[in-house]
Amino acid sequence: MLIIPAENSVDWRKPPWVTLGLMLACVLVFLFYQGDDDRKMQAALEQYLETDLLVLEAPAYEDYLEREVRFEERQERLQDLQEFQSLRRDNEEVWQALALLTDRDFYQYLQDNESLIWTPAERRYWLEHRSAVEQQWLSRISTYQLGLVPGELTPYTLITYQFLHGGWGHIIGNLVFLFLLGFTVEKALGPARYLVAYLLCGALSGLVFTAFSMGSHVPLVGASGSISGLMGMYVAIYGLQKIRFFVFLGVYFNYFRAPALAILPVWLGKEIYDYWFAGATGIAYMAHAGGLLAGAGLVAAFGKSWLQVRQEFFEPEQEEVDARFTSAYAQAMASIGRMEFDLARRQFQALYEQYPDRPILLDHLYQLAKLRPDQPAYRQRARERMSDALAHRQPEKMVQTWQEYLKEGEPHYPLAADDHNRVLFASLKQQDMKTAEKAFERLRQTAGPEVTEEACRLLIAEFEKLQLGSKASHYRHLLQGTI
Repeated sequence: MLIIPAENSVDWRKPPWVTLGLMLACVLVFLFYQGDDDRKMQAALEQYLETDLLVLEAPAYEDYLEREVRFEERQERLQDLQEFQSLRRDNEEVWQALALLTDRDFYQYLQDNESLIWTPAERRYWLEHRSAVEQQWLSRISTYQLGLVPGELTPYTLITYQFLHGGWGHIIGNLVFLFLLGFTVEKALGPARYLVAYLLCGALSGLVFTAFSMGSHVPLVGASGSISGLMGMYVAIYGLQKIRFFVFLGVYFNYFRAPALAILPVWLGKEIYDYWFAGATGIAYMAHAGGLLAGAGLVAAFGKSWLQVRQEFFEPEQEEVDARFTSAYAQAMASIGRMEFDLARRQFQALYEQYPDRPILLDHLYQLAKLRPDQPAYRQRARERMSDALAHRQPEKMVQTWQEYLKEGEPHYPLAADDHNRVLFASLKQQDMKTAEKAFERLRQTAGPEVTEEACRLLIAEFEKLQLGSKASHYRHLLQGTI
């Protein structure tokens, strides 16, 4: 059974850089740090077989597995016993040696009971040659160096184990889930808090695994505990809000909606059930359960403080925003088509308040106000449109609006001196001297002497640059006559 949340899609305009960075780190560690593990294990096997350690350890291993099944009641090890006995019957020395070298609990058992298993001479031989294999090769393998070993727990391995993986299938599976869950949680928490929460979930997951595997020397590796933490955070962030999930059951798959937190006990129940009844699968079920609890618990405990969800996280996705805008915009345009201008004006005003960054809405409001040039609303919209055009570096649009208003609305509600002054400056930048002169004439009628004199000096300087002496002289005379 597989159930994963599928509420959001990736916004590649704001990539999940921390999630992508974590994925890249796992890949680089796997390729460049763990990439030499196979060679080291091969060398360990060759040295192990050359020194005839198999002759000493194989009988002890068979006895060890029988004790595990009979006295420790570890029925999951019965299959290991049967497989090893089959390897001995078939004289498969390499596979026997591999089983012995990779069973770290057995190696600890040998160290604890060496004096009981072998004669003094055998013990000395075993200590000399087995220690050499361990020191030269096995201790340098990544999982034994930086993996989390419950029987020898060290603080730094609570972090390092999260970046190690046991094979291509293991790392690919984890990275897929890391991406599917990570981009949403990163968007909700922000990059820095997300990274801290991710690593903390992995560490807490490792502690839970250690508590249920006390004394074990089998290393734990992989990001699945941290990823389970992301699952716990994901549903805790949404709480009881209904979100979409993807479910896969054998050959059946589908989507369904449910309260987010309602899925948490389902996930936990599955991991705990598998821990008790799935047998020896090599999957760290309690690490997954610990991660789920850690992620949900962190959001529950600190969701109103350092782990608080960003306010904009719950804003709709851009595709949804665009769809809503398109629908409302079409309704407003339909009102214009029916010549219901008052209704259209209210609809466009509501849209403009909701989407102030879309100039087309202001254009429609301006055109609707222009239908009644004798009303003050036309002057307000004309000034807003001129300011918006200037902000978006569209001087032609600003001048066009200004000229239209002079024809239609100026007789009813004249523009202020600032409006004419803006047109003057924009026209001078564009070297549109005809419009600049027209704006200056309007400015003379509305502005104070200081503003008018400064505008006159600007015209003189610009005409002189254009080598239009007669025009420059005209405005110089105006300036000398104190305008």
